[in-house]
Amino acid sequence: MTETTTARLLIIGPPGAGKGTQASRIAERFGVPAISTGDIFRANITGGTELGTQVQAIIERGELVPDELTNRIVADRLAQADAARGFLLDGYPRNVEQVHALDGMLEGDALDAVVLLEADVDEVVARLLKRAELEGRADDTEDVIRHRQQVYAEQTAPLVDLFSERGILVRVDGLGSVDEVAARIADGLEARLGAAVEVE
Repeated sequence: MTETTTARLLIIGPPGAGKGTQASRIAERFGVPAISTGDIFRANITGGTELGTQVQAIIERGELVPDELTNRIVADRLAQADAARGFLLDGYPRNVEQVHALDGMLEGDALDAVVLLEADVDEVVARLLKRAELEGRADDTEDVIRHRQQVYAEQTAPLVDLFSERGILVRVDGLGSVDEVAARIADGLEARLGAAVEVE
């Protein structure tokens, strides 16, 4: 793989757009860790840590993990050695306040690119309903799924505008096969970062 000095990346997109799958591919491509706040929370819950107990109680109340707690967790993760050359964030920042907190953590080393996976709401809802049926997720009704999509749209719209103003937004059609979407992301990042990153 071609070496790059740094790659500080973020992937955003609606629930069900395939962010997790694409995040692991991008991270591997650039040789940086994929950092998912959801994964960190789940690992702590499973491990029965103090943080996990806090987070589980918050989630069980149907609330979002507070910004202050999420910011601390991300700051701690970004300070680890494997993130020195870069990272790919997934699930954070989720609002403008968290963007400003991230700016502070990076101390002027702003994000290099933000990949926005775009997908038609009805297509995503159909995909998530099918997954819910296959995995036996009885709670994932169409109403619940559509509500999550609405919350995402409301929270993310200001972020899209902000990253677009900064000139780092890479819009990608998120519908299609995993390989098709991955190829579009690679093309978009190559155009944004100005250098090809080849995978052996």
